[in-house]
Amino acid sequence: MRAVVQDVYGPPEILELRDVEMPVPADDEVLVRVHAAGVDRGVAHLVTGLPYPLRLAGYGIRRPKAAVPGMDLAGRVEAVGRAVTGFRPGDDVFGIGAGTFAEYACAPAAKLAHKPAGLTFVQAAAIAISGLTALQAVRDHGTVTAGQAVLIIGASGGVGTFAVQVAKAYGAEVTGVCSTAKVDLVRSVGADHVVDYTREDFTRLGRRYDVVLDIGGNSSLSRLRRVLTPRGRLVIVGGETDGRWLGGTDRQIRALALSPFASQTLCVFVSKEDGKDLLVLRDLVESGDLTPAIDRTYSLSEAATALRRLVDGQVRGKLVIAVTAD
Repeated sequence: MRAVVQDVYGPPEILELRDVEMPVPADDEVLVRVHAAGVDRGVAHLVTGLPYPLRLAGYGIRRPKAAVPGMDLAGRVEAVGRAVTGFRPGDDVFGIGAGTFAEYACAPAAKLAHKPAGLTFVQAAAIAISGLTALQAVRDHGTVTAGQAVLIIGASGGVGTFAVQVAKAYGAEVTGVCSTAKVDLVRSVGADHVVDYTREDFTRLGRRYDVVLDIGGNSSLSRLRRVLTPRGRLVIVGGETDGRWLGGTDRQIRALALSPFASQTLCVFVSKEDGKDLLVLRDLVESGDLTPAIDRTYSLSEAATALRRLVDGQVRGKLVIAVTAD
């Protein structure tokens, strides 16, 4: 089969398209004929091997253990392991697998769900990683409820566009923060108010929020706390800096250390690859509350270009690798 391969850690340009052996599913896995694969920040970090603690987490110290990158997928079941009962060949699925920048990939049955009705494979491939992160940030850590005021910093990215829609589905009044070129996108996914950070400072608008979700931002904790209500909740979903060791996690560490001494709740989290939450996302899609915002699609041979565009911060919503035509 054809697959995108990396032999070493490095910039996106190290990726190559090659012929490799087709994977064989374990007893609890499903072999999927990949129609499309989502592109997200997690993949970019695993390709570069940065920040360095990632390598200590089991992904390979000197070189990547997994030769084929990619986690998000949507496609058709080709074969199932002996212990799999919920899927059968021919089923259309979406979810999280291993090495999804390829024509075939294996995925644990527990991390798959049947594809939402009405979505293309390209749309479905954009959901799992970013959608799960957004859902768990809003529902579990922000504990967003109807009538609350929610500020989402980084509202135009993959996680951000989902977070806006999930918060709206939970009945919140949502303000999104983004750059000028992305204001229309954030409005289109349902934000009640949009702040263009190149023209306005969201901390000087005189508003306070019950929940602040900071997605991939780098504002100081003092700035973020300034716009929270006295009992508000700050959820740091991510942070992107050029640090090769901490990569933005230093701010998360400070938030955890400060939270016990503050009236506000400051929390961080790592999203769970939960199959049950994939069903929640599917229900939100089928009810009309959630629609993936797709910026562009790329072919397998253009995977490096897609990752470079993501890393450079040009993306509005999600990028997807279209492995086969819908």
